[in-house]
Amino acid sequence: MKKITIAIDGFSSCGKSTMAKMLAKEVGYIYVDTGAMYRAVTLFAMQNGMIAPDGHVDREALKAKMDTLRVEFKLNPETGKAETYLNGENVEREIRGMEVSGHVSSIAAIDFVRTALVTQQQRMGQDKGIVMDGRDIGTVVFPDAELKVFVTASAEVRAQRRFDELVGKGMEANYDEILRNVQERDYKDSHREVSPLRKADDAIELDNGQLTIAQQLQWLVDRFEEKAGKVGRREVIRSKW
Repeated sequence: MKKITIAIDGFSSCGKSTMAKMLAKEVGYIYVDTGAMYRAVTLFAMQNGMIAPDGHVDREALKAKMDTLRVEFKLNPETGKAETYLNGENVEREIRGMEVSGHVSSIAAIDFVRTALVTQQQRMGQDKGIVMDGRDIGTVVFPDAELKVFVTASAEVRAQRRFDELVGKGMEANYDEILRNVQERDYKDSHREVSPLRKADDAIELDNGQLTIAQQLQWLVDRFEEKAGKVGRREVIRSKW
């Protein structure tokens, strides 16, 4: 079975990360959460007073500090999941909050931020055998990826998923606020000047609004096998989720 690069793009709160993590685990690939990287930069900007109350970003201050940012992923042995670290500190919980969600699209639209993170992402995937999800993986980071998936679902479905996720983590959540955030991020992500969110010409679209996690995984594995060959664990996949 040959190694390939898998790019999963789509709108916010579509479950891209969940899908990418499951697929990576199933086929033995490395998973990289690029959204967490942009969230970590956003958190850094917030912590250092670079985002004003009105949402204005002090780009010059952030640019001057970009070289001091180190975003990495470390495996949590208790959960078996990778968690995000910013300059050596575990920030997995902090980057998932609504305040970060409200500013991340603005940070992700800044050219020097994207340039720095895209370079790091490309370095991570140079040996293939990687699953990466985000907004511009199939169009900018890995335009030659062998498998590209574009995920979508209605804003209402995505808001409900985000609400359930936050409540499940014991965090405060308001559905109406989340829905507005999802709709605002859709607009910002699709209209930014640098690497706007769009479906790559050769990407396969998946509307997962009415699909179970098991159905999404099966669909992904089917597409993977079309590109890379049989996984050899089909019966395990059907019974495990």
